[in-house]
Amino acid sequence: MRLLLSGTLERADGRAILWLPYRRGQAARTREVALEAPGWAVVGYSRAQALAEKAVLPVDFGALDGEAEWLDEERRRLGPHRISGSPEVARPALFTALRTGFARDLLRRAFEATRDLRTGRRERLGIPPREAAMGLGKLLVVAPDQENARKYLGWLRGWVPRVQAEQAVRIATSDERDAQETLAAFRLRPEPSILVTCAMAYEGLDAPSVSVCAALTHIRSRAWLEQMIARATRVDPAAGPYQEQSALVLHPDDFLFQRFRERIEREQGTLARARKPRRQGELPMDDGRERFDPIVPLASNATALRWARLAPGPDFAAARSEQVLTRQPDLLDIPSRRERELRLRVGRMVAAQVVEDEGALHIPRGAGAHHAYSAALKRVMGRGRAEMSLAELEATLAWLERNRIADHLHLLEGDAKYAWTARQRRLDLGPAGPVPRRRAAARRG
Repeated sequence: MRLLLSGTLERADGRAILWLPYRRGQAARTREVALEAPGWAVVGYSRAQALAEKAVLPVDFGALDGEAEWLDEERRRLGPHRISGSPEVARPALFTALRTGFARDLLRRAFEATRDLRTGRRERLGIPPREAAMGLGKLLVVAPDQENARKYLGWLRGWVPRVQAEQAVRIATSDERDAQETLAAFRLRPEPSILVTCAMAYEGLDAPSVSVCAALTHIRSRAWLEQMIARATRVDPAAGPYQEQSALVLHPDDFLFQRFRERIEREQGTLARARKPRRQGELPMDDGRERFDPIVPLASNATALRWARLAPGPDFAAARSEQVLTRQPDLLDIPSRRERELRLRVGRMVAAQVVEDEGALHIPRGAGAHHAYSAALKRVMGRGRAEMSLAELEATLAWLERNRIADHLHLLEGDAKYAWTARQRRLDLGPAGPVPRRRAAARRG
């Protein structure tokens, strides 16, 4: 039997991995993978090897400490307490920090670091000021919830010249209608250069231009944080020599994040608990506020910043998007999981075609193109991807690799929801090619 695994030999829920041999661990109620079991051959891949092969970038962590004040469950004023303080106050302190002045301070530092990086790369690559180009570096902002993601968006746009704000700084959350299109533009275009997101831009986001990550999130699970950091550890071929690239992650200096960094440094990936551990990465925050309101954030501020460099290895390499679909061999691939992955791939391919056609001026920007393209694809294939079987999803991907959805937008004619497509085909996609927007607008008038 051949068992193919990537990443660390550990499950997120702490349970044993099917077919792996285990032995009793040194600590109580633990077990370890028996790598020396007879009949087993283990091939490892160290962090030093990954770095030597230039498969990933080294990571600079900027741990920002601060103080926070809040009202507890009995509405008593507590603080100021340090974010890096004792575990008893670290959770409410982090909850407060992500929603008050500390978050603004961390975000400002990440913004300035990105601005300085882009300025330096422009000079080194010979790119004139204000000219959009790939390889300059981008900022990914990870918010704790959608409400604060919109707040962060407002802060960032306030630091950017007004004429550039809407194009340079975008948001992608599940509530945004153009979220998939925004993600595709972030991957494929020079703009936006800053993306604010909440639980969308992690696994599967292949954006090598991300160089700075602002980790304003409360989640502290190892697997989730590795996925987030891996967004910035990709080598960007457009950014110049490998030696001049690195990833920068700015984060609150709480003890859980410290523990995460220490753990991946020690490469402790072979432990599996005998029972399901307490979920460590979730705080009583936004998702539970309708059920209970534990604390009321009052104020916070940043006080100190310390730096550390991590040279990543197999855990980060395994989190790269090209590895996502190869984590399990076909005989272990669960159909429901495969269907979910294919639906995500279809969505990304549709979004990529939208971005490409907008860039070529084949369709107008900001007119709900992603939804129109999805509707046209649904009519071509006979049903939406949410209703497709595994075979139908595979056929849809094969069709998208050979065809352009723009050639089938005529299927939406007569549908009032997509009336712009008929006008665009009639005015901008005539035999002579795309018509300049001013002419098209005049003809409409």
